Amino acid sequence: MSYENISPSKFKEFMKDANSVVLDVRTPEEEVEGTIPGSVLININDPSFPSEIEKLDKSKTYLVYCRSGNRSGKACGYMGSKGFDSLYNLDGGIRAWNEADR
Repeated sequence: MSYENISPSKFKEFMKDANSVVLDVRTPEEEVEGTIPGSVLININDPSFPSEIEKLDKSKTYLVYCRSGNRSGKACGYMGSKGFDSLYNLDGGIRAWNEADR
């Protein structure tokens, strides 16, 4: 596996690293469920997803999330196959993030 599933608390910890980029792979409509501050939206369901991923800096650490952790896991797998080597998937997605924040 080219990425690691991490808890919301570990995700939050990793966000403090200046080399980290928070990547939201949900659809724009899903933003009503909340977003993680400072995240970059690249919709995994959009046909431009592969070309948008190609533009990213492979030397960065990517903290990826979606609604439940399923699509972000797929995004991490895809990114790993394209040469990204520092990938973390938010286990449980924005739902787990919102729960942990209460």
